[in-house]
Amino acid sequence: MKGIILAGGSGTRLYPLTTVTSKQLLPVYDKPMIYYPLSVLMMAGIRDILIISTPADLPNFEHLLRDGSDYGVNLSYAVQPSPDGLAQAFVIGEEFAGGEPCALVLGDNIFYGNGLGRHLRRAVENAETRGLATVFGYHVDDPERFGVVEFDESFNAVSIEEKPERPKSSYAVTGLYFYPGDVCGRAKEVVPSARGELEITDLNRMYLEDGLLSVVTLGRGYAWLDTGTMESLHEAGEFVRAVERSQDMPVSVLEEIAYENGWIDRETLVACAERYGKSEYGKHLKRVAAGEFVNRNLDY
Repeated sequence: MKGIILAGGSGTRLYPLTTVTSKQLLPVYDKPMIYYPLSVLMMAGIRDILIISTPADLPNFEHLLRDGSDYGVNLSYAVQPSPDGLAQAFVIGEEFAGGEPCALVLGDNIFYGNGLGRHLRRAVENAETRGLATVFGYHVDDPERFGVVEFDESFNAVSIEEKPERPKSSYAVTGLYFYPGDVCGRAKEVVPSARGELEITDLNRMYLEDGLLSVVTLGRGYAWLDTGTMESLHEAGEFVRAVERSQDMPVSVLEEIAYENGWIDRETLVACAERYGKSEYGKHLKRVAAGEFVNRNLDY
């Protein structure tokens, strides 16, 4: 399976912060925002990843992440000339996907929770072996801001609506999607909405109507953070800080995930740690290389 991170847009709700840099390069406590969605794809076992961003911002992502070899992944980059909807990612990334199953995660979404890795790997398996698409539902107080999934009495998904005036449930579809190999072809069939965008909800509805959509709800113990506003960006930073202080170790450390997955060796891990100098991030990598964490559970 391959993966796409959509990190485009102008981030106008975060002006003036985003007048000179991409929203997805802003810090969320101790790491650039894009580290969090990238870590999600890595926890799913995905190693071929395409980052899509604006012509102005893409060089900064390349400067930060390079070819991905430090994290044991293969990173490619593509330009999104204008933000014309989330499903556009599969039109832009058609050649990259090459007819293979493909996941999409939004660059400003953060996911956390014990057991998340199991959900991710099951979604990969369903796409690869059963031709099923998987999305994740999360209970919110303001569902009218999101794509909303409706369930029947048996908690089976029966409809999905984009930003409905009268939501049929309080479950929003998060910015993380797993699709089988026909996704790029289906994305090209999506008709632009009234606001001129290729809506991801319309793509999901295609799979739902064909009986090929699995909706996994993330309940108690999980956190989904959408960092698109100043308030939510601050809340995300506070959340990550609280989690890391409570367990005395950072989360979403890309090199550590790669090392635990067997994608990089100890020598590479140590070299990465040295490049971070005296930072807490670098110190943590040195502790990992020294074996101070035994069978650490990275399944968050």
